[in-house]
This record gives sequence, structure tokens and C-alpha cells, in this order.
Amino acid sequence: MLGQKLLKNLLLMLIAVPVGNINAEIDLTGEWAPRYHEDLPERIPGPSIGEFHGIPINEAARIRGESWDSSILSVPEHQCKPHPADYATRGPSHMRIWKTLDRASQQVTAIRLHISWSASERTIWMDGREHPPDYGAHSWHGFSTGIWEGDQLTVTTTHLKQGWLRRNGLPRSEKAILREHFIRHGNYLTHISIIEDDVFLTEPFIRSQNWVLEPFQQIGPYLCEIAVEVDRPQGIVPHYLFDQNPFLNEYATRHGIPIEAAMGGAETMYPGFIE
Repeated sequence: MLGQKLLKNLLLMLIAVPVGNINAEIDLTGEWAPRYHEDLPERIPGPSIGEFHGIPINEAARIRGESWDSSILSVPEHQCKPHPADYATRGPSHMRIWKTLDRASQQVTAIRLHISWSASERTIWMDGREHPPDYGAHSWHGFSTGIWEGDQLTVTTTHLKQGWLRRNGLPRSEKAILREHFIRHGNYLTHISIIEDDVFLTEPFIRSQNWVLEPFQQIGPYLCEIAVEVDRPQGIVPHYLFDQNPFLNEYATRHGIPIEAAMGGAETMYPGFIE
């Protein structure tokens, strides 16, 4: 009788112990070091002025790009400006990922990201909350919600401040929607970003980048001090007027490609454009 009672209690204890979900989401947490084998010239040295080919921009984006003057980055208001969520993964992007858990249920309520450049931090809400209305506050990192699609984390981000597609003047509007997929293969993490922007793009703009797990990585503090680097009259914003940028055609000339190809647009993404 005592043995039966003991067996019954053991069975009850086993039932009460939570068992891992066979469909559990893959763990993305850890320290991740970027790999730059994709798009290295764009991501590290940076694109040239007038290097717009392969990007599905419209005429409005092209005009903004043609007016861009790189010295705007020396203006104090721009010196410590963080990278927005859609660009933070493109630059120096040593990354830390961790989870926020509900203490009572132990369910994941959010996934957090910290990226080294400008100490960017994002929250991806995993608790099913809705996105704010269109008039809600916009920020550099926007408002992100995530769902698991198998072992792939899919994230939708809205409410981004106006940013850029490339750091050569091509803009991305505050109305853009950023969709992301985080996919882990062992110690490697692949990130795919898709930007939909009816203001400056005619088609979605898709990019990918990769990281490798680096358990010994230590991300240091990001120190940025604003200083007057160029003495300018107050109120001057560096730019070029329409069709007056003297450097606009240098990239196409240097690489021997047609100027109309360098000016971008969805058609320049496809092989048929050169025919």
C-alpha cells in the first residue's frame, strides 16, 4: 500500500514538472560577431556618391541622393546620431541578444538587441501586443513585434524616424515598414531585412547579413563627443542644389558603367538592364 502511494506521488510530481516544448523556439541569445563577406565595400568603406545601382529607388529618392553632401556628417546635430534599426545591422554591428521573461509564467515577453555602433538597443515585443496608431511616436528603432515561424524569428517594425537606405544620401521615409527574419544555423546567425517604403521605393529592398557566435566578445561603451569640426555660419546645412553636384558622375566614370545604370531604380537590379 505504501509503495502504491509513493508511486502515485512520484507520478503526480512528474506531471507537475514542466517539460520542454518539442516545438520550442530556437535560442538566439548570446554574443554575435559580424561577418562582412557580403557587401564589404558598401558596409565598411561605404558607397560612393552617385552609387545607386541595384536599389529600387524612385525619382524622389534619386533627387535626394543627388543633393547629398557628405560634409553634413560633420554638423554637430549629426555627429552622434544613431543608426536606425534598418541600418544598424549594416555597419559595425557586434551584437548582443538576450530575452526578457515574465517571472510568473516564464514566457518570453521580449527579445532585446544591443549593437555596438552608437550603442543601439532595440526591443522586439513577443507578447502579442498591437502596434501603435500611425500618429504614435517615432524613434530610431521604431516599434517591433515578433512571432516565431518554425525556428525562424520574424519581426515587423513600424514607427521609424526618417533614415537612410545607404550612407550616400539615399533616404528612407518614416512611413516605411521593416520586416526581418532571424535564422540560426548552429553558431551562425543570418538576418534578412526587407524594407517597404511607398515614399522612396518602387519595390521592396532586401538585404542580408551574417554573424558568428563569439562567447568571448565584450562590447565596450560607445563614446561620442560632439565638437565643432568645421566652422560654418549658423544655419548652414551642407547640400547641393538639383543637378549641381560636381561629384555625381565620378563613380560611373571610374568603373566604366553607364551613368543611367549608376542612378539606380528597380530596373537596374535585373540582368536584362544591360541588354
